[in-house]
Amino acid sequence: MIKIIPAIDIIDGKCVRLTKGDYSQKIIYNEDPLEVAKEFESIGIKYLHLVDLDGAKAKRIINWKVLESISKKTNLIIDFGGGIRSEEDLRIAFDSGASKITAGSIAVKNKELVIGWMNKYGGDKIILGADTMNGMISINAWQDATELPLIEFIKNYYTLGFKETIVTDISKDGVLTGPAFELYENIKNEIPNISLIASGGVSDISDVEKLNEMKIDGVIIGKAIYEGRIKLNELKRFLC
Repeated sequence: MIKIIPAIDIIDGKCVRLTKGDYSQKIIYNEDPLEVAKEFESIGIKYLHLVDLDGAKAKRIINWKVLESISKKTNLIIDFGGGIRSEEDLRIAFDSGASKITAGSIAVKNKELVIGWMNKYGGDKIILGADTMNGMISINAWQDATELPLIEFIKNYYTLGFKETIVTDISKDGVLTGPAFELYENIKNEIPNISLIASGGVSDISDVEKLNEMKIDGVIIGKAIYEGRIKLNELKRFLC
């Protein structure tokens, strides 16, 4: 059964969503992220994808207090990303209650550092964040494209011991047009044993059903929940 992972993106301590990573296209959905997290937990959801968008831009953790609040006042298993660039950022994230962290841009820029984190904390504590546009990796809060092919990037880290990756097709994120099904199918064909979490584009419950049928390991859902396209009760049958 696919793992349901709601997303809370944070700017200025508030729950927001962007469109295609564009900070100028910001919608504030709730002033209190803890309230949102508690609502997710109340229906039986176990996981949360928490992103520090201020941190992603500043290249250091900013909203660690939001992480700390949610981790102390819920039992959600939180993966945290955004702005993690150093050993100190990593320490702050884990000390503030993150169960896992997502290494995205830093995995492109400083491979040795990220491998060191995996060796220290284990392959189940560090998720590889792979943001892509047109099959290539993008970094720095999606603002910079690279010439690094997505599947090559994931495969390389998988051979080094990384067990899990979150793959976001930037062109799909926040636009409610459906996930990048073909992309995820290609990744599963190329790297069948990696735990693949789909992110971006989920528009309604049928998208979740299709990803589940494809045996995708997890799905991150954001805007579709906040816009009422997916009701929380619809997700209950995927919870175990």
